[in-house]
Amino acid sequence: MVVYGLRFSEGDRSGPRIGCAVAGALAAAHDAPSLRRQGRASGVIVVIPSSPCTSTAMLRIDNLTYRIGNRVLFDRASAVVNAGQRVGFVGRNGAGKTTLLRLIAGVIEPEDGAVRVSERWRVGVTSQEAPSGSQNLVETVLAADHELTALQREAATATDHVRIADIHERLRDKEAHSAPARAARILDGLGFDHASQLQPLDTFSGGWRMRVMLAALLFTRPDLLLLDEPTNHLDLEATMWLEAYLRRYGGTVIIVSHDRDLLNSVAQKILHLEHGKLNLYQGGYDTFERTRRMRLEHDVKLRARQEEQRAHIQKFVDRFRYKATKARQAQSRLKLLERMEPIPEHRDEASVIFRFPDPEPLAPPLFSARDVSIGYGERPVLQRLTLRLDDDDRIALLGANGNGKSTLIRLLAGRLSPLEGDISVAPNLRVGYFTQHQADELDPEATPIVELARRRPKDSPERIRSQLARFGFSQERVLTDVASLSGGEKARLVFALITAAAPHILLLDEPTNHLDVDSRQALIQAINDFAGAVVIVTHDPHVIKLTANRFWLVADGTAAPFDGDLNDYRNLLLSGPDNGKRASSAAVAAPLPDPKNKRDQRRLSAARREALAPLRHDLKHAELTVEQLTARKAELETAMSSPEFYNGGGELMVAHQTQLRLVTRDLARAEDRWLELQEQWETARFA
Repeated sequence: MVVYGLRFSEGDRSGPRIGCAVAGALAAAHDAPSLRRQGRASGVIVVIPSSPCTSTAMLRIDNLTYRIGNRVLFDRASAVVNAGQRVGFVGRNGAGKTTLLRLIAGVIEPEDGAVRVSERWRVGVTSQEAPSGSQNLVETVLAADHELTALQREAATATDHVRIADIHERLRDKEAHSAPARAARILDGLGFDHASQLQPLDTFSGGWRMRVMLAALLFTRPDLLLLDEPTNHLDLEATMWLEAYLRRYGGTVIIVSHDRDLLNSVAQKILHLEHGKLNLYQGGYDTFERTRRMRLEHDVKLRARQEEQRAHIQKFVDRFRYKATKARQAQSRLKLLERMEPIPEHRDEASVIFRFPDPEPLAPPLFSARDVSIGYGERPVLQRLTLRLDDDDRIALLGANGNGKSTLIRLLAGRLSPLEGDISVAPNLRVGYFTQHQADELDPEATPIVELARRRPKDSPERIRSQLARFGFSQERVLTDVASLSGGEKARLVFALITAAAPHILLLDEPTNHLDVDSRQALIQAINDFAGAVVIVTHDPHVIKLTANRFWLVADGTAAPFDGDLNDYRNLLLSGPDNGKRASSAAVAAPLPDPKNKRDQRRLSAARREALAPLRHDLKHAELTVEQLTARKAELETAMSSPEFYNGGGELMVAHQTQLRLVTRDLARAEDRWLELQEQWETARFA
């Protein structure tokens, strides 16, 4: 028997694939039916004549069916992911994304069909539970590589010289000498400084321990990396680091995420789960949305043409099926009808609704602070705070977790008194405060209507139902137990609770954690339509880009306006070891008018609003024009895509085409005008 060996480096993920190809060539050369690999020690594939060698490494899902109770999550779904691809996995909340990851990892078995993972792949998947233990963080991450731990333990006790040599060769291939440094780099990227890395794991909160779990998973470098909402417990800074890390990752990655920027930055393909089916699209999330929209529009046109064809054939059959001279042709067309596969009609899933009630106006500023220090006990967390908040502000807080963002929000919410300094709050100010932990405090046995009625006992049932309807709760869902609501529905219920009093300021601390992409878009629209002020902390850059018009950087024991946009902040974070200091120096405190002279403040604010009123009016008119022309264009295009349209004669066709050309031209001009006014508005507001 002939034995062959092929050596490859530990970091070379093409080695197993090449080894398989070489094995096939050697099998042919020696007239062996096939070869199989024997072990993978020391970076060597050893093959001996035997069973077949697996073909190109991939993940294959074939006709997968899986149910939970009477609910079908996957209905003969199929997809293929090749080695080295980075795939974003998207779909509505509750559609079955986490279930598919568990099926791929082998935690559960399919009801029918198959999920096939290349036998050479090591599969790593995020856990839903935070790790625990007394080891420090570096030791915890190192222990995640079980082979490395076992080899190091055996190296200390082995006596056989051959085995010792094998152990040290494998440790060299696994780069054991640099493993602690690699673990420390990953922990640092996820927000743990050197001092934190040496602390026992059990001294950290659950959210921080979930970061350690993610660090441990990344450290093991699995061939197939399955990530389920990996940014949920990260701040913006750690999310940016993870994006860069995953773009460089050498293995196959499947990411379940509702973070549009993460999916655009990392994913090469998008796997979409809808109505129990899986569809794979090229490109990132934005490309997926465009492609899917075009496919749906194409299906509508094909379905219309097919229905027209079916009607024509049926008319022939009905007319001639009983005539002897045409009976055979009628039967032939009847069979053709039976063979025609109907194009399924797309069923739109229910759209998500967010609408914040508008408060009555208050004289600005809503909140101001001068030389304020805040903290707990006698220990200040933030000092030298000089800030102002007006009713048209949309402010995003920047800064790593632990720097004091939540402490600042508690001050704005009135839940923390200053240790020193002066604050001024508008009379009758109401504040709505959203935290990511409020959903866990809901009564699981109550219904949404009961939860809101407890907080608003004087409100009528009609008003309570109306408030819940603002956030997408139907007549059925308002009577559903909280325990049966999805994570996204619980988050929407919290929004309904905190905005029932029509607050003037919304404080949103990680509001997107349980929201899918459509819900996040609805939240963005609601924030932009809201008449009050918004202060937001989120790890989702897309939400920040589309809502925030100002930034406050929380760093180095203070908070101050940040002179730059989100791209500037990203560049500062990724530019080097002193980025934190440079980011802090980019934050400059804006001087405030004397808080004692409130009459002058009101006079200046009123004059400013009056000066901006004509521009605001023009901008709203431009927005309305764009909306009207867009609707008219869609109306014309819909009419022209109908089969009946072409039966109306040439004059009608020419008239519609002329109108469409004119509307398209006017829409382009209106959009240019709107952009011009929007730029003037932004410049005037911050002048």
